[in-house]
Amino acid sequence: MADTLDPADWDAYRRAAHALLDACMDRLETARAHPWKPLPETVRAGYALDGVARGEVALARELTEQVLPWGTGNTHPRFWGWVHGTGLASGVMAEMVAATMNANLGGRAHGAIEIERAVIDWTRQVMGFPDTGSGVLVTGTSQATVIALAAARGRAQPEVRSRGVAPGLVAYAGAGAHNAARKAMELLGLGHQALRAIPETDAGMDLDALRVALARDRAAGLCPFAVIGTAGSVDLGRFDDLNALADLAAEQGLWLHVDGAFGAWTRLADTPWRALSDGIGRADSVACDFHKWMFVPYDCGLVLIRDEAAHRAAFAARPAYLAGQSAGLGGGDPWFCDYGIDLSRGNRALKAWAAIRAHGADGLGAAITRCCALAARMGQGVEARAPMRLAAPVVSNLCVFTADARLPAADQSARNTHIAQALQLSGEAVFSTTVIGGVTCLRAAITNHRTTPQDIDAALDAVTNA
Repeated sequence: MADTLDPADWDAYRRAAHALLDACMDRLETARAHPWKPLPETVRAGYALDGVARGEVALARELTEQVLPWGTGNTHPRFWGWVHGTGLASGVMAEMVAATMNANLGGRAHGAIEIERAVIDWTRQVMGFPDTGSGVLVTGTSQATVIALAAARGRAQPEVRSRGVAPGLVAYAGAGAHNAARKAMELLGLGHQALRAIPETDAGMDLDALRVALARDRAAGLCPFAVIGTAGSVDLGRFDDLNALADLAAEQGLWLHVDGAFGAWTRLADTPWRALSDGIGRADSVACDFHKWMFVPYDCGLVLIRDEAAHRAAFAARPAYLAGQSAGLGGGDPWFCDYGIDLSRGNRALKAWAAIRAHGADGLGAAITRCCALAARMGQGVEARAPMRLAAPVVSNLCVFTADARLPAADQSARNTHIAQALQLSGEAVFSTTVIGGVTCLRAAITNHRTTPQDIDAALDAVTNA
């Protein structure tokens, strides 16, 4: 048995790895030719592990032939399901370097820590956060929401880490808020019943209804501690009035958290879409994803927190074996393990840094602007193709509609569900679905930098013909 796990033949490994890299680049270059396809049962069965060593050369062939072709299909220009990012060529480079470095970004003094700091600092400036704020890269907005609300909980109950959660804390979010808020409340020991769902209008959360809920809970002896605003709702792409929400939060002594999973990045877009996220810099915390509307490969999210002390107080816990040093590898600042859940942390920052370095704020912002313009085009196309009908006005990058508004609600739902499945299976386009006004509707979330106007028109024709 070999006494190392490194390749026995580096030259053979190099050739196999170069061939695999070429296959990856070919796949990106020809993304339009590769829509999602159902995974064949023979391929699924071939993924089973028997523990037998096959070596890196055979592995490269398996990765090329049996793994690479069977992804989600979200690199394709007509993939608009859920809110999937579409990846960048710069991400291939960054992930290759990150895997080679194999750095742990929990802390210590090394270059990758400075890369993450640079990404956080740049994003703080984009969002309008103060230089004294803090941040940490995470898996995505779901984890970011837990971290942000943990800091908010700690401000409301300073002894929570030692004594546990005292009863009575309640938080507020619009009825269309992402499920991440509910999960965070559950994970933090508050329970989802302590998350009040506030009615929404086309302009976002109804602030009059929020005031009523706050007064009612305080009269009942409860302790409101946070309000969760939305910058880009998952169903319809709506934005709360973040300036008005910030005013109310300041008046009521609430922590304002903004779920900006994709919509926060309208800060880089042109007028009028940039104005949708005005006021986001006044929040106490913001969650956003690089892997959605910044097109960075999965996974790569971020939480920003205005009060660095509150952020650190919620998570820092250094045992003796992690004590910081004045010099050497054990030095360095920050140690990002003090600001989140993970001690062992991969190098997510490098692929975000690479995207910003390769394309700049202007290039990424132009792509975001194009996505909004394409969603508007889809909305206009729906309105021009009766009996299609929009389920709601197109606000940002989401277009939600029904294929035949003449039908009863149940029949509309059945038809829209059939169309979504049929177009996915044919490879013509990927819409997902959501329920609006009791009707299951077709939903396109355009976070795809490869989409063209011709793709929009062709997909709507496919809906008509399905």
